[in-house]
Amino acid sequence: MAGAKGTVVIAVGGNSLIVSEDRQAIPDQYEAAVATVKHIVNMIESGWNVVITHGSGPQVGYILRRSELAIAEIAPVPMDYADADIQGAVGYMFQRALHNEFVKRHMDKRAVAVVTQVLVDGDDPAFANPTKPIGPQLDEATAKKRAADLGWDVKDDAGRGWRRVVPSPKPVEIIELEQIRLLAAGGFVVIACGGGGIPVLTNEKDYLVGVEAVIDKDLASALLAAKLGAERFIISTDVEQVALNWGTPAQSWLGDVSLAEAERLLLEDQFDAGSMGPKVEAMTEYLTHGGGVGVITNPENLDAALEGDAGTRFSK
Repeated sequence: MAGAKGTVVIAVGGNSLIVSEDRQAIPDQYEAAVATVKHIVNMIESGWNVVITHGSGPQVGYILRRSELAIAEIAPVPMDYADADIQGAVGYMFQRALHNEFVKRHMDKRAVAVVTQVLVDGDDPAFANPTKPIGPQLDEATAKKRAADLGWDVKDDAGRGWRRVVPSPKPVEIIELEQIRLLAAGGFVVIACGGGGIPVLTNEKDYLVGVEAVIDKDLASALLAAKLGAERFIISTDVEQVALNWGTPAQSWLGDVSLAEAERLLLEDQFDAGSMGPKVEAMTEYLTHGGGVGVITNPENLDAALEGDAGTRFSK
């Protein structure tokens, strides 16, 4: 294995584990994780210390939908417990995929998943304005019927279908940060902040209390990358690069973007609040708090992007 290059935090999108509409089952998601892990292990072989985070939007929606369908028989699953379920399930996918790839390559490495709580602010305005898509993409009629029947908030997901949306407060503090730091420093490949972390508040006794929300995994990952002092922060999504004027005749791809330019484009509302917007915002948060270079790209270009040969690259 090559000499140490530094730490990279890789945020794998929950949607990137759903490769197509007819491949949404758990074994299909595992195979998608396996494909992503091959690129991640390439990075580890080249000398990078890797911390993995992952999304959970579709998967949390599936858990909550199963809970709704079974409500006549079984008590419903609160959203923070659904977040915890997904951290365990997707963390297991990545742990197993990493273990098997390490064995295949005869590498003496170990992976560990950390169930991670993330503190949010109870006064965050996001609680009054749900924007985070969860669950599968639906046609408009089905989405609106479920909204009427179940009290959902639903929105069009960047023209790809209608989805349920829930509050997405900003992450304030990663409760298990020091545990993650120690494991990473010890040479483990850490899987943390799954689904953005389990959102928690502190009560009058300073006890932690779970809340009904989903934290954006990219913003939580940016916070983690900055707090760990990671030299690189990569967001893996379903496109190779970020686009301006997405889905219009004027669409164009972005290569290198400065912090100032990214902030300007966000102010111009160039990116959808439910998809690319939080990813670009996450890059600005990472850079503002001392980050090195951030990249947004798709799973198959992860290792190339780390070397500067793919993706949209963000720097000061």
